[in-house]
Amino acid sequence: EEGIREREEMGNHVKTAILLTALTALLLVLGGWAGGRTGIIIAFFVALGLNFFSYWYSDRIVLSLYRAREVSREDAPEVHRMVEELSQKAGLPMPRLYVVPGPAPNAFATGRDPAHSAVAVTEGILRLVEPEELKGVLAHELNHIRNRDTLISTLAATLAGAIMLLASMARWAAIFGGMSRDDDGDNNFIALIAMAIVAPVAALLIQMAISRSREYLADEGAAELTGNPNGLASALNKLAAYSEKIPLRANPSTSHLFIVNPLSGGGFVNLFATHPPIAQRIRRLRNMAG
Repeated sequence: EEGIREREEMGNHVKTAILLTALTALLLVLGGWAGGRTGIIIAFFVALGLNFFSYWYSDRIVLSLYRAREVSREDAPEVHRMVEELSQKAGLPMPRLYVVPGPAPNAFATGRDPAHSAVAVTEGILRLVEPEELKGVLAHELNHIRNRDTLISTLAATLAGAIMLLASMARWAAIFGGMSRDDDGDNNFIALIAMAIVAPVAALLIQMAISRSREYLADEGAAELTGNPNGLASALNKLAAYSEKIPLRANPSTSHLFIVNPLSGGGFVNLFATHPPIAQRIRRLRNMAG
């Protein structure tokens, strides 16, 4: 088991390096499109700063984005007890526990490693689900921590947000004619339009590549950790129904972090969702329950 954990951690470091390298390369390309040689130089230093802050502070950025507040054992004794018991069973250090204000039911985990991890639940989910269902949700998030998914997912959220910000800037620059000429004086309007289209697609691909398959693994791990696949299945069923009635005002760049995608849709939209369909996840859990 120790060898498996070491290989997982090594794989996580490799994925992190690939993600940071891809971000740097993409920013350099976008900088070159927008501003020629000067744009590449500016993008290089921006990439250095983003890579540094994304690795060390991306979890704090995400938590602050949703105004999550850390809660003590005295504030939420039952939730603390569940997380503590599940963490011990999973062989993990106790993560910090946060509550996100608002009625929308959802949850996510973040942190660069198990020793610096956090689990966040919304006020809505605490009011909606039963104890066994909440235990399944918490076990799901702890499995993301145990599987070393949280660093990659949180980095993706920060970096995707940066890419989409650049795309937004490019669109406005194209509309108002700013940054429309490169160092050689050539019109760069088409490049700006291309950047505005390509950048969000690249951000979405980063999210899809990281999160979609990992949700199934976290579901299965949660079922094994709690010994009750039906608890998580029931929670997912409730979350899916109530998330449509009470949507979470989520930033698109962070939608892949949540246990239920707050921006998910049906039909054609589902092809681009960062999560597998809820119905398939519930079916797999019911099958595990036998």
